[in-house]
Amino acid sequence: MSLIADWLLRHSVVMCLLLHSLVLMTFCFHHAATSCSKSCYCSESDTGGKTVRCSNMQLTEIPQDIPNDTQRVYLDFNLFTTVPTNAFAGLPNLVELDLSHNELSLLEPGAFRGLGPSLQFLDISSNKLVKFIPEAFDGLRSRANLTNNPWHCDCNLQMALPRVDLEPVSLAGIVCKTSDPEETGVQGLAFLLTPDIDLCVVMKRTTDVAMLVVMFGWFTMVISYLVYYVRANQEDARRHLEYLKSLPGIQGKSEESSTISTVV
Repeated sequence: MSLIADWLLRHSVVMCLLLHSLVLMTFCFHHAATSCSKSCYCSESDTGGKTVRCSNMQLTEIPQDIPNDTQRVYLDFNLFTTVPTNAFAGLPNLVELDLSHNELSLLEPGAFRGLGPSLQFLDISSNKLVKFIPEAFDGLRSRANLTNNPWHCDCNLQMALPRVDLEPVSLAGIVCKTSDPEETGVQGLAFLLTPDIDLCVVMKRTTDVAMLVVMFGWFTMVISYLVYYVRANQEDARRHLEYLKSLPGIQGKSEESSTISTVV
């Protein structure tokens, strides 16, 4: 009996230790998923949604420890220059994202990947965005604030706008700071509200001119070849005729033919 009791006691201790470790690991994982970012302040709404505020914290990189259950993130008034690919991929419940008043000059392709099903509002106003990259907004159907950026309006922008699924009213925030070509007169205007402006006209003209040059070059090459071919054949024919005349048999026949003609 003592051996059985000792065996049960030892195994009970091991089971208790394993159970304790499992509970501790579960708590740690839950804490890691729901605790607040060390650089930010967190609060819970009445509906249970978490809000993370990192405003005016002099941050230079997007925090990577934002809790997974966050619904609203405020990263405004910081020093971000780039939103990298998959920067918010671990936030499937995010409803609102504020990146306004930063130093953003680049949104990498896939910057907001994973936010499409949930995100309702994106604020990237008052930054330094010049080039519009449609791949950065892949999957987003939210409303966006794109105002107060030095957007450069050109043919690339004109071709990119139909490729994004943002709410159309959002694109009215793209006001042309500069344009290419400059003489189109769109500076200071919302590009979406100037549908008659064709910024691809220069590219089309350039393409047309290039096609004309290529066609002219091809035509010149064909004509040159034909002239060379005719001249070469004429020279060959002349040489062949001279060769035939130089043959004795041909020359005798020619003289005999001349004599017969004279007799007749």
